[in-house]
Amino acid sequence: MRPSVIYIAVLSAALTAFTPAMAATPVAASGKTSAADEALPKQALTNQILYQFLVAEIAAQRGDFPLASEAYLDLAKITRDPRIAKRATEVALYARQAGAAESAAKLWLELEPQSSRARQAAASILLGGGKLADAKPYLQQLLAANPANAGAEFLHLGEMLGHQPDKAAGLALVQELAVSYPNLPEAHLVIAQAAARAGKFDMALAELDKLNKLQPNWEAAALLRLEILSRDGKPDGMVYAQDYLKRYPDAKELRLGYARALLNQNRLPEAREQFRILAKAVPSSPEMQLAVGLISLQLNDLDAAETAFKAALQLNYVDPGVIRIYLGQVAEARGRDTEAATWYRGVTDGPQYVNAQIKYAVLLAKQGKLNDARAYLHAVVVDNDDDRVHLIQAEADLLRTAKDDAGVYALLSDALATRPDSVDLLYDHAMAAERLNHIDVLEKDLRHLLKLQPNHAQALNALGYTLADHNMRLPEAVGLLDQALKLAPGDPFILDSMGWAQYRLGKLTAAAEYLQRAFKARPDPEIAAHLGEVLWVQGKHDEARQLWQTSLSASPQNQALLDVMAKFK
Repeated sequence: MRPSVIYIAVLSAALTAFTPAMAATPVAASGKTSAADEALPKQALTNQILYQFLVAEIAAQRGDFPLASEAYLDLAKITRDPRIAKRATEVALYARQAGAAESAAKLWLELEPQSSRARQAAASILLGGGKLADAKPYLQQLLAANPANAGAEFLHLGEMLGHQPDKAAGLALVQELAVSYPNLPEAHLVIAQAAARAGKFDMALAELDKLNKLQPNWEAAALLRLEILSRDGKPDGMVYAQDYLKRYPDAKELRLGYARALLNQNRLPEAREQFRILAKAVPSSPEMQLAVGLISLQLNDLDAAETAFKAALQLNYVDPGVIRIYLGQVAEARGRDTEAATWYRGVTDGPQYVNAQIKYAVLLAKQGKLNDARAYLHAVVVDNDDDRVHLIQAEADLLRTAKDDAGVYALLSDALATRPDSVDLLYDHAMAAERLNHIDVLEKDLRHLLKLQPNHAQALNALGYTLADHNMRLPEAVGLLDQALKLAPGDPFILDSMGWAQYRLGKLTAAAEYLQRAFKARPDPEIAAHLGEVLWVQGKHDEARQLWQTSLSASPQNQALLDVMAKFK
């Protein structure tokens, strides 16, 4: 049976749109086929091949890439056409079908053994699957096939190894591959990168020393040295960067790395100076102006912040809305509410639109116009329910700031009536219920939330803490908090909750350990209140008093601190 006209038309369109693999063999100008074409299999277009090709392409068009991958791999095995094998590899990679991608790439290389692209694909897929030993021969062949391109291949390998979970194995692989290339700077750089990722910093620095002899003052190598020497806030990197920039003041990448390292060490004035130098060196960069503005804002240098933000806006920063919001914040800090309102309302579209409208509403509420602020939020036009929920949450925040807990609860109750499965609204409603002591509502909301998202660490924490704080079902509270800690092991608020649960159980030593870890991670006044109470009950009264007084100096109006100090007089 011959394929119908409509099937042939569909096939023709698919072939044109997606691949030349099944097209007729091209003919050279002389009328003869090329040697490459002669090597291709002489494959007749049977009904079965046509059908499988259509299945693969239509599945891809419909977004069913696993089915497309499976169909293409079968077709590649039947036809043994390298073009089909290439297509099967691409589709399997896109579909994230690791096994199919590996099979297709190996078949492609088998059918086209001289293809560097096939070899690269096979190596990349094996590396992506953590099969470093299997990838090694392909990588060796790639390097040997084109020695002039070995440097680029090593750099590409370095990028791929960055995603490997087994850092030691990645280092061993690149060391083995580099044995044949002792004078290749890129090989030493990639070894240094792999050594640094594996925590072997002395080895990394030694490799950079070797590299510097082969290619002195390569900026990529200098940047890696800076990162290594600056780890954990060490000063060595800063000294190195200063010396390097004295010798090479035009080294922009190194200067940017230095500026970021200064930021990480909270050396804001020095970081801002480096960004200012970069802004002069790259006067067309709005990103550098934005960085200067943000640091200036943090330093409360409002004049410098405004100047930098306006420069970023004039240079057409990719998201002008965010710049207008920052300029609004500067105006608010100066008490220029009318100017701030102009900046916020100037954001009429884009990703910052909703945020800007909320900023304007907050500004109205700050001026005592709470009803106007709420009415404004109701009038904001959005095109999706996620943004509407965001606006509802903002309105609840306005009411919360006004200490209208009943209003917050009512607003969120109405919103949940039409959005019963909104995770954000369920959480906020639960917290509003807790303020009104509606513990049954809180538990109902959080239980429903956890059915929707079982791994919601904050919901687990909130429910566990509430049970513990009310001395209810303490073993269950500990179980919930244990789940939360597994999801977010270093979260200070979850650590605080677990410490409080242990205190309720009478396990004072364990309670103190959790609370001390929490307070070290975040010296929050409420954590201080809990930790101080545990210390007091342990008999460490002086230590508790000192902790409370220090925390109260920083947060003199914190109710939790005031309550616990009154409790123990």
